Amino acid sequence: MTSLLIDDIGELTTNDESLGEGIGGRLRDAAVVIDGSRIAWVGSATDAPAADERVDAGGRALLPGWVDSHTHMVFAGDRTAEFEARMAGEAYAAGGINVTVSATRAASDEELDGNLARLVAEARRGGTTTIETKTGYGLTVEDEVRSAVVAGRRADAVTFLGAHVVPAGQDPDAYLDLVTGPMLDAVAPHVSAVDVFCETGAFDEAASARVLEAAARHGLATRVHGNQLGHGPGAQLAVAHGSLSVDHLGFLSDGDIAALAGSWDEWRRGAGVAGTVATVLPACDLSTRMPLAPARRLLDAEAVLAIASNCNPGTSYTSSMAFCVATAVLQMGLTIQEAVRAATLGGATALGMQDDGWTDPRGEAQPAVGAIRPGARADLQLLDAPSVTHLAYRPGMPLTAAVWRAGERVV
Repeated sequence: MTSLLIDDIGELTTNDESLGEGIGGRLRDAAVVIDGSRIAWVGSATDAPAADERVDAGGRALLPGWVDSHTHMVFAGDRTAEFEARMAGEAYAAGGINVTVSATRAASDEELDGNLARLVAEARRGGTTTIETKTGYGLTVEDEVRSAVVAGRRADAVTFLGAHVVPAGQDPDAYLDLVTGPMLDAVAPHVSAVDVFCETGAFDEAASARVLEAAARHGLATRVHGNQLGHGPGAQLAVAHGSLSVDHLGFLSDGDIAALAGSWDEWRRGAGVAGTVATVLPACDLSTRMPLAPARRLLDAEAVLAIASNCNPGTSYTSSMAFCVATAVLQMGLTIQEAVRAATLGGATALGMQDDGWTDPRGEAQPAVGAIRPGARADLQLLDAPSVTHLAYRPGMPLTAAVWRAGERVV
């Protein structure tokens, strides 16, 4: 192993308030030392220890790599026609998912893996170093298992989403029995969490609860797609079942927001019990022309917030976390520091990766992600800009200059 010193950092976002100032724990004129795959030292550039190699940041900003905690990257096919129709005024109602299901079932493992590799490479170039992705476009036992296996080759976290929609022509009750029984039994060894689309046109509250209960019996974490198409039980259900996150959240009542914020009360009292992260998906809200999730209200209520891309072929065909961060600042009322934190440490918390010891799809324990602090995984991105403010100040510009993942430079 060799060590690497990155110095002359104009602005360093650590996400550790004990290391720096304000939201994000920012340091000026800073340096970072990487030893192998982990961060070894963080501090003032004038105090930096020697290392085997050196990178001069040239006064630019360094921040954690993006943690994209919600994607659907294992798929085949294209839904351009659906997008075009939506832009012409047709409402989104989740019906296009079955189009992708048909294409995914027809694709080979090699085709699915090739498409996933392309999408992951795109995300890396944009500064994303941690990726969760879901199954959910197979919806048979065989196709869900192979989707999970393909995902595990390239993603940091794999989530089972057999409860995405009921496949065309199938009986809803029989399909729910399959998802919570033989399908989950077969997929469980290849995933770390189970998700359910709790929404009109997908799975109602009772069916969603069955999915979450079945996941718990298998010792798997849970997530919920909820409150996307209208007001519904998703957020409250996620909190009641201790889910890691509930995602989408375009339609939230005051009670929903209070429940999400309140789920963190024990954690704030030092009990060590994490609550349910509220994950917002700005690119999806824009693509579906739905209301933007109330990220400002969630933060003001002291909920824990994550921002993710929801990269998928139908409703958010982008992995650009920088675009999502800019949207959160320009249209959702967040400060740039709040948005960056939500897209890094917030995403890590939504995946249960904010502390050491989480397990990747290969069964290997990993260090914490989402922060630049000693001991954390060395996931960093260098911007071609003096501060993270430029992510929203210059929206749409390709500002990622370099990316390190687990200490290895990948961009």
